[in-house]
Amino acid sequence: MINSYSFGKMTVNGKEFRKDLMILPDRSVLSPWIRKSGHRLTLEDLKPVLETDAEILVIGTGKPGLMRPHATLVQDLQEKGITAMVMSSKKAAEKYNALAGTAKGVAACFHLTC
Repeated sequence: MINSYSFGKMTVNGKEFRKDLMILPDRSVLSPWIRKSGHRLTLEDLKPVLETDAEILVIGTGKPGLMRPHATLVQDLQEKGITAMVMSSKKAAEKYNALAGTAKGVAACFHLTC
């Protein structure tokens, strides 16, 4: 459960994080989550998610949404059986909480700043 999100900070299950992070379907949190190309999200950056039983991936692109998925990322994930949802980190936190409470196989990744 994501307790809160604000620019540069997210609290997950009562623990505060100040670096980008991933939440895997087993609810474990990986932080810091570092992407190869910073604000460009690629399939390679999502390797920990791909090694799970994730069926849904909620992608938080930052407060103003400056982190962008590679042009083919959503399609590449779909081909692997994962539905991707891309939105600002605030909306993504809300979406993750709603989905994780009712579905299995939900993962998320969050850029916490820009």
